[in-house]
Amino acid sequence: MSPLPPLPLLPSEPGAYRWFYADVTSGELSAVFIFMVGSLFSPRYSVAARRGGLPREHCAVNFALYHRGLRLRWVLSEYSRLEQESAHQLRIGRSTLSYEGDLVRMQVDERTAPWGRRVKACLVLEPLTPMGDEVQLAPGLPHWWQPLAPRTRARLEVETEGLSLEGLGYHDTNHGAEQLGARLRGWHWSRTHGEHETVVDYVLPDGIPPVQVVAGPWGLQSKRGSSAGVLETERTGWGLRVPRHLLTRAPVEGAPRLLESSPFYARVEASTQKANTLGEVADFRRFHSPLIRWMAHFRTRVEGPS
Repeated sequence: MSPLPPLPLLPSEPGAYRWFYADVTSGELSAVFIFMVGSLFSPRYSVAARRGGLPREHCAVNFALYHRGLRLRWVLSEYSRLEQESAHQLRIGRSTLSYEGDLVRMQVDERTAPWGRRVKACLVLEPLTPMGDEVQLAPGLPHWWQPLAPRTRARLEVETEGLSLEGLGYHDTNHGAEQLGARLRGWHWSRTHGEHETVVDYVLPDGIPPVQVVAGPWGLQSKRGSSAGVLETERTGWGLRVPRHLLTRAPVEGAPRLLESSPFYARVEASTQKANTLGEVADFRRFHSPLIRWMAHFRTRVEGPS
């Protein structure tokens, strides 16, 4: 693969956001890393953005580690500033995201929420497919998604757990010029690693045509389909509707496993011998309700400067 370009531009206007997402799956273990500028999970930014609060004043790092569908570690640390920004690296607290030639490196040095247990983890991704083009998720709305490295070799080390493993990885970015939930209320998203290709599906609300990207050794294809129609769903304990079989290409024989479940967000996973799907369901309008913002405080640590 060619050297990675500089990191995409970071947001500066109230209500704007950008996050960088990556995941890795290896056998019975999965991990998710997210670096956020203008944190979508921040109850403080939900309120402050309407009063002129800036995305760089609400940065966050999320890390989650799962084994057989059960969460082993959860980090969601929020910071009042971006510590460092350059063309190929950003630092939030003690955690960094770096583009190093043709490698992506995410290093997390945080404490779990809410109990404060130390977590040190490093994910290195080597892209196997080209970078995808940026996609506007909903016509006329300022929200975009870009698959930066949809299929990668991945090496994960979790120093504080004594774990070291290799598997398949995924990396993308989302950004927008207004708060999610203001007009775009949410989505169902998934990525499926098969034996030879990776398929990413975005199913959007209100009849917006879905987006699909297929990436493999031959290259990358992106298309926008017709309306997804009515998905067969089940309600979680919080009343959030989750697709019974994830999305269109998911390798599910029965219901997906809930890795995370909250009133506005669910993270789901399903695996067979030949494929692994990781996905999410988000209803951002729910997140902006006062009760759910109050509940979100208990999943977050507010940290000072590093």
